Amino acid sequence: MSTDDTKDAEETTRPSGAALLEREGDAAADYLEGLLDIADLDGDIDIGVDGSRAMVSVVEAVPGELEHLVGEDGAVLDALQELTRLAATRETGERSRLMLDVAGFRAARKAELETQATAAIAEAQRTGAPVRMEPMSPFERKVVHDVVAAAGLVSESEGEEPARRVVIRTS
Repeated sequence: MSTDDTKDAEETTRPSGAALLEREGDAAADYLEGLLDIADLDGDIDIGVDGSRAMVSVVEAVPGELEHLVGEDGAVLDALQELTRLAATRETGERSRLMLDVAGFRAARKAELETQATAAIAEAQRTGAPVRMEPMSPFERKVVHDVVAAAGLVSESEGEEPARRVVIRTS
């Protein structure tokens, strides 16, 4: 078998990007359903794709029932996301970058961060000076970087975890 034949065989057995994201979302949903069953919690699981990431959301059936899966400032949610990524990676054989939301926490936080980023952008444009935001998680920094890029400004992360923050500059 030639090298080209081996490449062709690998490409036909490897799932496409969309199929892989779908498998990743399904694996994550299976893991989360098992977790909810063990914890005797009610929640519906929504699976989607946002750009190049699988998105999995656990929607509360009973308001407030899933708050402890979010934890203070999303700390439990971050840990649960990592466990869910590991489960998806084990199932697909590919590194998972999926995003997990529980009870709309990340969606609400994203909207809040977009508002903060817009205000910081306006300040940077008004003063011409760099604007340093408060320390944030990787998810939060990504949201801010995306808003800054869409506004045509420059941003970078500085510092060490857990005090890593976004700095916004006009150029």
